Amino acid sequence: MENLVEKDLSYIWHPCSQMKDYETLPPIIIDHARGTRLYDIEGNEYIDIISSWWCNLLGHCNPKINERIKAQLDSLEHVIFANFSHRPAIELCEELMKIVPKGLQKFNFADNGSASVECALKMAFQFQAQTGHAERKGFMCLSEGYHGETVGALSVGSMDLYAKIYQPMLMEATHVEAPDCYRCPYGKTRENCSCECFEHMERAFSERAKETAAVIVEPLLQGSAGMRIYPPLYLKKLRQLCDETGVLLIVDEIATGFGRTGKMFACDHAGITPDIMCISKALTGGYMPMAITVTTQRIYDAFYADYSEGKAFMHSHTYSGNPLACSAALAVQQIMREEHILEKAQQMAVYLHEKMTERFAEHKNVGEIRHIGLINAMELVADKKTKSPLDSKRRTGYQIYKKALKEGLLLRPLGDVLYFNPPLNIDKETLDLAIEKCDCAMRAILD
Repeated sequence: MENLVEKDLSYIWHPCSQMKDYETLPPIIIDHARGTRLYDIEGNEYIDIISSWWCNLLGHCNPKINERIKAQLDSLEHVIFANFSHRPAIELCEELMKIVPKGLQKFNFADNGSASVECALKMAFQFQAQTGHAERKGFMCLSEGYHGETVGALSVGSMDLYAKIYQPMLMEATHVEAPDCYRCPYGKTRENCSCECFEHMERAFSERAKETAAVIVEPLLQGSAGMRIYPPLYLKKLRQLCDETGVLLIVDEIATGFGRTGKMFACDHAGITPDIMCISKALTGGYMPMAITVTTQRIYDAFYADYSEGKAFMHSHTYSGNPLACSAALAVQQIMREEHILEKAQQMAVYLHEKMTERFAEHKNVGEIRHIGLINAMELVADKKTKSPLDSKRRTGYQIYKKALKEGLLLRPLGDVLYFNPPLNIDKETLDLAIEKCDCAMRAILD
C-alpha cells in the first residue's frame, strides 16, 4: 500500500494546525464515509460528532444528495453567473425564500463563508455611501466573535488566536464586550436576565453609531469562542437599536443556519429580520463549497441604477451560483421538508442534553454543559466553584481529542470546550455510543 501519510506530509499544509503536532499525531487518511461514520484506510471507524467542522447536516454520502448531484453533473457543471443563470440557482432561491426571515429576498452567491461575510461588509459600506451617509464607514462586532479568516472577516472578529498576528493589516472596528452567560458579571443566568450586558452595545452606539455602517454578530451562538450561547432578547434589543440609529444589522448564520439551533435560523428564536444574512456550511449539507449573502429589497434598491451612475455592486466569485452546489442545496431542502428533519432534531436535542447532563454534570472538571438545538458544549475548568480555567499550557482539550480518536470519536475541541454538533438526523444509539466514547477519553486524561 502507498504510504499516503508520508506523501500527505510531504505536500500538504493542513488548515488551522501547527504542523509540528503532526509528528506525533499524523494525518488520518479517510477512505470512505457513511452517515455519521468515517472510515480510514486502516479500517478504523470514527463517529463524526462535530459534522466535519459543522457543515455535514444530513450525514456523509446521503443517497438523496448524491443522486441530485449526479443528475446535475450530466447536464451542467458550471457556467459564468454574470448575465447567465440556470434552473438549480433559481429553484434554490425559491426554496430559500420559504424559510429565511421575512423580508429577506435577494440572494448574492459566493463560494465560502468568509467570502459571504466580505460581501456583506462591502454591501453595507456601499449602501451607506449610496444613500447619503458616506460618513458611515466603520463596523461594530462582539468580542470573542469569529466571522472567517479573510482580511475583512478577521477585522470584525475578536479572537486573538486567529487575528492577533495580522493586526497591522486589518481595518479598525469597534469591538463590543459580548455576553458571557457562564461567567455573567451581573450574577444572572440565561433564564432570568434582562440582558443587562447589552449596556456595552448601547454605549458603543451612543459613541460611534453615526460613523458606523453596520454591526455584525453571530446570532445566539458564538461558535469558535467555545459555543458561547446568549439569549434571544439580546438580538431583539440589537435589532431595535439598529432601527433607531440607521446602523445595518448583519447576522452571520454560517454556523447557526439550517436547524443547528433548533429552529431553521437562529434569528427565528428572536423573531427578527436582519438587513443582511450570511449563510454557508450546512447550506449544501457539507457537500460543496457555497455561500449566500441574503439581503432585503431596501439594500438591493440602493444599488439599482443606470450603469453610468456607478452604483453597481462590483463584487464577484468565479464559482458563484455553481449548479452542482445548488443541486446539493436543493436536495438538502427537499430532505429537510419531506423527512421532517427539524422536528425530529428538536426531539433528539432533548434526549441528547438529558444524557449529557446525566453523564457529565457532576464531573469535577465540567463547569457548564450549555446547549442550543443539538449542540451541546462542555466547558472544562480547574475549579467548578470559581470557574477558573485549566492551565492552557497543558492543552487538556487537545489531549482528550487525541484519546477520543483512539476510541473512535472525532471531537476536535475548541480549547478546553468539548462539544457535540452532530448531523440533524443522528440516531439515539449513535449519540449514546458517542457519549460513552467521550466519557472514556475524558476520564483517561482528567481522572
